[in-house]
Amino acid sequence: MREQEESRDLLYAIRALEIMMSSGVGLEAAILSISGGGYGIISEDFQKMIKQQKKGKKLEIALRDLMKKASSKGYKKLLTTMYNNVKSNTDVLKTLQMQAEAEEEERNEKMQKYIEDLGGLPESLLSIGMISPILLGLVGLAPQLMGDAGAIMGTLPSNSTMMNMVRIGLGITLLGMAFIGMKAHTKDPGV
Repeated sequence: MREQEESRDLLYAIRALEIMMSSGVGLEAAILSISGGGYGIISEDFQKMIKQQKKGKKLEIALRDLMKKASSKGYKKLLTTMYNNVKSNTDVLKTLQMQAEAEEEERNEKMQKYIEDLGGLPESLLSIGMISPILLGLVGLAPQLMGDAGAIMGTLPSNSTMMNMVRIGLGITLLGMAFIGMKAHTKDPGV
């Protein structure tokens, strides 16, 4: 769950860091800005890191601790980039740009796979939702439509039996639609 939360806001946090740092804001000030909110669990982690710094913990140690806590590969990479910048004053801006592009590409691939996985689910849902009630309605009306045809076709079930069959059929239709909806929901990439 944490990994999905990190991945959801990671690209936005990287882009925000990239914009701030390219306009001359330092890493510490950028971390403080991200900790202000709007980036989900990343903002929460950065808030904790700021609190630790106020208590006297060095930024590099707080970053290293956060690297151990991070779940997603991209978030660990971001924290490693920040850690390397603090430790050895590397070119963090170019690294952030490259990482943002990689994250964006990965996100696009996840979305494309999700779209492909859904395939015919919407059509199936629509077909079941439209055709089944029509057919079941005809089944329910069968005793009235064929009331005098009993001699030719044999005895038809009573109205109450047919209505029970319609109710059961509609219940099964609803369950089928719910399962199809769940299938689509469980494949959600969380992007």
